[in-house]
Amino acid sequence: MQMTLGGALVLALDIYALYNVMSSDASAVGKVLWVILILLLPIFGFILWLLLGPRTKAR
Repeated sequence: MQMTLGGALVLALDIYALYNVMSSDASAVGKVLWVILILLLPIFGFILWLLLGPRTKAR
């Protein structure tokens, strides 16, 4: 199986988004919905999360 640079970039960005969703202060239902969106629509889901997604708590 050959992975292109674009595919690797999308995978890395989606993993980053999933990590941030899971570490956010969003409700459990909100987290599940964001994870499903990011997994089903990797590029569009990442863009939506970037613009509208839950934010991590500032330290």
